Amino acid sequence: MVLAAAASLPFGAVLGPEAPLIALGGGPALLLRDLLRTEATPQTTTLLAAAGAAAAVAAIFGSPLIAGVLLIELVGVGGVRLFAVMLPAMLSSGIGALVFTGFGRWTGLQVGKLDAKLPEPFTRLDAPDVVWGLLIAVAVAVLQHSAMAAGRAVATYVGRRTLVRTALCALGAGACAAAYALVTGRDPQDVASSGESALAALTADPQAWGTGALIAVLLCKAVGYALCLGSLRGGPVFPALFLGAAAGLLLSPLPGLGVVPAVAAGLAAATAVVLRMPVSSAVLVTVLLGNTAVTPLVIKAVVAANNNTEQHPGGP
Repeated sequence: MVLAAAASLPFGAVLGPEAPLIALGGGPALLLRDLLRTEATPQTTTLLAAAGAAAAVAAIFGSPLIAGVLLIELVGVGGVRLFAVMLPAMLSSGIGALVFTGFGRWTGLQVGKLDAKLPEPFTRLDAPDVVWGLLIAVAVAVLQHSAMAAGRAVATYVGRRTLVRTALCALGAGACAAAYALVTGRDPQDVASSGESALAALTADPQAWGTGALIAVLLCKAVGYALCLGSLRGGPVFPALFLGAAAGLLLSPLPGLGVVPAVAAGLAAATAVVLRMPVSSAVLVTVLLGNTAVTPLVIKAVVAANNNTEQHPGGP
């Protein structure tokens, strides 16, 4: 897992680090159990895997709260089992976050920060924001659903040998980044890699992106994303966030619509499709935006995206 992720992510695979890191968070916890020769039961396996994964999620998304909410939906337990699993998991996520943020004389570790906070102030939603936002959510859900379906098709049909398929898809993703740079004159990094840094640049200065550049980055990154999903090792969430934000920004000039609600709707829809966990999606996007005024639209966009993709069998 470590070698596959290291061979994919630093070299421009259009995937995020969350899936390998979550697996690496749960794996060492189970390994430690085996080394200590502790009894292996379904309950201890679930508990230790959830605790290790929670620490990884807290570090990736920068919030122990997101880790807790996500694991509630991921584990799918309730009642006494909910407390038995979630309390240790949330404790682990809090400890994991301290390792990166620092405490006392420990200065913490410098890591990339996923940030989608927009510069312009926003206080309340208007009717056009909600109407257009719901339509944007449906459009982004279709885009994200199509990209993930294409990724599954790539995994199934593009070459029967894993090594050949991986090499061809990696070259294809690189060609997408190169084509984008040649057509737009912008940095190919906008297309390559997870999109974490590009997302921050996109939302920090939306005026720097013209319509042509947004269309080009959506097309090229979506194709590269699909190729990498079907062949390389990485997670689907980070590129999905970038695609959702770019689509929202592209549609933000619609009559009566603002940049903040448009991007919020795009982020919410893309996250809902890729995670398939509506509460976690809403919490994640709200925390990323750092603006509670758009929370009602975020929730509506999550529901609209979820309902739209539920109508398509074989969805993600």
